[in-house]
Amino acid sequence: MNEKNKPILEVKGLKTHFTTKRGVSKAVDGIDFTLHKGETLGIVGESGCGKSMTSLSILRLIPSPPGKIAGGSVLFKGKDLVTMPEGEMREIRGNEISMIFQEPMTSLNPVIPVGEQIAEAIRLHQKLGKKAAWEKSVEMLRLVGIPSPEKRAKQEPFQLSGGMRQRVMIAMALACTPEVLIADEPTTALDVTIQSQILELIKDLQTKIGMGVIMITHDLGVVAETCDKVAVMYAGNIVEYASTEQIFANPKHPYTQGLLDSLPKINEDVDELKTIEGSIPSPYNMPSGCRFASRCPYKEEMCTSHKPELIEQNDGVKVRCWKYTDEWTGTIKKEEVV
Repeated sequence: MNEKNKPILEVKGLKTHFTTKRGVSKAVDGIDFTLHKGETLGIVGESGCGKSMTSLSILRLIPSPPGKIAGGSVLFKGKDLVTMPEGEMREIRGNEISMIFQEPMTSLNPVIPVGEQIAEAIRLHQKLGKKAAWEKSVEMLRLVGIPSPEKRAKQEPFQLSGGMRQRVMIAMALACTPEVLIADEPTTALDVTIQSQILELIKDLQTKIGMGVIMITHDLGVVAETCDKVAVMYAGNIVEYASTEQIFANPKHPYTQGLLDSLPKINEDVDELKTIEGSIPSPYNMPSGCRFASRCPYKEEMCTSHKPELIEQNDGVKVRCWKYTDEWTGTIKKEEVV
């Protein structure tokens, strides 16, 4: 592969399992994706599908025990993060690869001023003096839209609103200008105006330093606005992987179709939004066939007995569904499915 086209991050066959009294939960069960410089990959799916566990696995932040990375590799600039010594991993974590966590109150130290928490990361990774690191932390708070940043930097997390705490987390993640940013629901607690500002800030940094972004979100509007590629996850697997344009114009997997059908349409007046019937299978007792089969309107016998692979189609879309294979025996032909 041409060095220029080489991915900055390459996830291959990643598996993360949790061993509990109830059995083994396969939170992430063999997923593959790539991320290039300056690219944004969206990971979408309903709660419990493995999105956040994927991000924590990349940074080796899985609570162990009961969790462990049970297989696969995570190549960052050619080096496998899964087998990397912890000392090296600490140099990368928060510096070359940063993460915006979903819950700021559990990620921030409750008794240390937020400016000091940002400055600590800057001193650790960028080797700046105390004064320079403090000044940069205040500047980062200003960049993410926090008013009176000099004052707010001296406050502790409990003195800030939920939206402000989220912006502190974003400032901390961006302070070291990482090469890869993992954003786990980064704008959930923010109002629409601030959300737009934050997404613009992330885009800005991408343009300046070629940062790759993994955007984990439930919001398909954010995906449409910011992402180049999309990985749709269901029950620990990627079920569809394609460009954002392909996903929205012609979703192939029945689950992706269901997600998009459930969105409200501006030009339609409806009393009730569409839903996907049924529920996600238990992570302790995954079905032997397709994991979406019990909720799928196209289900055939083969779907419940054999698990489909993630197969690339002629248009480059990868989809995990028997309908798009030569083995499909159902009444709906592949070319009829839109």
